[in-house]
Amino acid sequence: MSNITISLPDGTTRELPEGSTVLDLAASIGSGLRKAAVAATIAGHETDLTTTLAEGDVVSVITNNTDEGRHVLRHSTAHVLAQAVTQLYPGAKFTIGPAIENGFYYDFDLPDGKTFNDDDLTVIEKQMKEIVKQNQPFTRSEHTMAEAKELFADQPYKVEIIERVESIQQEGGAADSEDAGEVSGGGVISAYRNTDEFVDMCVGPHVPSTGKLAFFKLQRVSGSYWRGNEKGPQLQRVYGTAWESKQALAEHLHQLEEALKRDHRKIAVEQDLLSFPSKLGGGLAVWHPKGAIIRKLMEDYSRQRHESGGYDFVYSPHLANANLFETSGHLDFYADGMYPPMEMDNGTYYPKPMNCPMHCLIFDSRQRSYRELPLRLFELGTVYRYERAGTLHGLMRIRGFTQDDSHIYCTEEQLAGEVAGLLDFVLSVLRAFGFEDFTFNLSTRDPDKSVGTDEIWETATTALREALDSHGLEYAVKEGDAAFYGPKIDIDVRDAIGRSWQLSTIQADFQLPERFDLEYVGADNNRHRPIMLHRALMGSIERFFGVLIEHYAGNFPTWLAPVQVRVLPVSSPHEEYAAEVVAALKAAGARVDMAVADDGLGKRIRNGKIDKIPYVLVVGDDDVAARTVGVNVRTDMQAEGAPDVERDVPLDGFVERFQAEVADAQTAALQA
Repeated sequence: MSNITISLPDGTTRELPEGSTVLDLAASIGSGLRKAAVAATIAGHETDLTTTLAEGDVVSVITNNTDEGRHVLRHSTAHVLAQAVTQLYPGAKFTIGPAIENGFYYDFDLPDGKTFNDDDLTVIEKQMKEIVKQNQPFTRSEHTMAEAKELFADQPYKVEIIERVESIQQEGGAADSEDAGEVSGGGVISAYRNTDEFVDMCVGPHVPSTGKLAFFKLQRVSGSYWRGNEKGPQLQRVYGTAWESKQALAEHLHQLEEALKRDHRKIAVEQDLLSFPSKLGGGLAVWHPKGAIIRKLMEDYSRQRHESGGYDFVYSPHLANANLFETSGHLDFYADGMYPPMEMDNGTYYPKPMNCPMHCLIFDSRQRSYRELPLRLFELGTVYRYERAGTLHGLMRIRGFTQDDSHIYCTEEQLAGEVAGLLDFVLSVLRAFGFEDFTFNLSTRDPDKSVGTDEIWETATTALREALDSHGLEYAVKEGDAAFYGPKIDIDVRDAIGRSWQLSTIQADFQLPERFDLEYVGADNNRHRPIMLHRALMGSIERFFGVLIEHYAGNFPTWLAPVQVRVLPVSSPHEEYAAEVVAALKAAGARVDMAVADDGLGKRIRNGKIDKIPYVLVVGDDDVAARTVGVNVRTDMQAEGAPDVERDVPLDGFVERFQAEVADAQTAALQA
């Protein structure tokens, strides 16, 4: 038997017997790689470990501790979930079961309208573990459309997917994102079989056998609709998570426990920050005084930074004539995300989903000269987007929200400098609010879905890339993931418990200047088209506030805390001096309140800790005589080994200390 030569990502080669598989290649490299391998990439195409190699193949082995490897683990576990459900519930129909961030789900249509509950999840999980224990192989097969329809004849949702894709391909199109993970191209349907009784349609790849899937947990069940159509069949969606090791699973479950404690919706109620009254309608919040204080601080900070950063402040209305959104293109490509139209004054109006069309009108209000560019417009603008009820999630997914929205109009020559400055601006704002761990993604052009010339795309993409490179930042390139109107940089932050949040975006736009026919007069006295940059630092005030709540678990830094100091008189005779302490702190600019002695001191101190107030001051007989205070410092602010209570602290000294702390924090924020 002759040998074949296989190339590895590092440029080295390996000789293997003809007929070897990817798993054989992994084993030849080392036992550790063989154990960790779950799939592979050959010439850029993901494939199973059982794939037979050919002379000259360029192979990269995918391991279970990578994002790609975890995706394979999770999608494979979703198949085992479907297998377990069909074994336990004869007649159950299964739809799609994709891997998602940190987990997977599968949708089921159960016989006789049955629904799942938590006890059912325990039973299903037990059945899945039995399937894993049996170490059943995942065996791939390929079928024509007709063969596949016969194979899945008793699974109507699978047949519908096949027929839908068959129809699209006959018209020369491609499967949409919902079906892409289910079917291959070219009229071929691939399937994976675990046993003679269970087969599922899927592009793959999958792990070699179910024994690779030991570390998973079913988490919850919810209702869903087939293809998101509220008039269609209602399904049962089971969510789970899967990881490469017992430790990784345990760490994730612990993070979920921490996330539950930090849920901004719970903390917002506990601290009386805001609420979502049912009478107001879904996805809409009202801000209570304490929450409004923090919001005002955030917005004031944003205004200060933009004022010192060379931005012009603008305001725009909350609704506009439909003609504006026809010009901008929103009615062509974003109508599903807009609220229904309002007919009045013989015209049609929409609540605005974006601020950018109105900023274009401001640019176009008069003739512009190159001497005015870059023109940086800034607005704290409230927009309205119709999010489906099932997707709403507190402040993280809301229907009315305010963006710290800027649009910069510049020349091609100014583009690189503007992007570099924006990157500095974004990072400084995020650091000011306590974020230090960032991830950067550069999204590039999809040649089949974009507007603008090759030259302008190259100029803009190069400007974004050079800004990231000049800052020494590592970033991932998402090829073809840009919006059709220009490349972008997305900046994610990692919070205190390791979760990633996409907050800030720098987006180049060639479409809106074209649609609005925006021009400036250049130094050559000719008219030129500006480049437009969209830029949001916080993204939206509401979502950013929700992330802040969860990042700090409600323990806001002193400069942001709605109540910074609470004063507790030990008993009624001390209330007069306590009021003097409150007055002194208010005069120093503190947000301070007093809890009178109508409850025991211990209970009031505990309440201050529950309310997560940075400083709780206690005053008694000795303090009245000496004009001192006892200082209880919030736990997260105490130096290691520091006493729980600082006694006999001079009032004037504490006021100076408090003022210095807040001033230093605010100065650092403005200079971040």
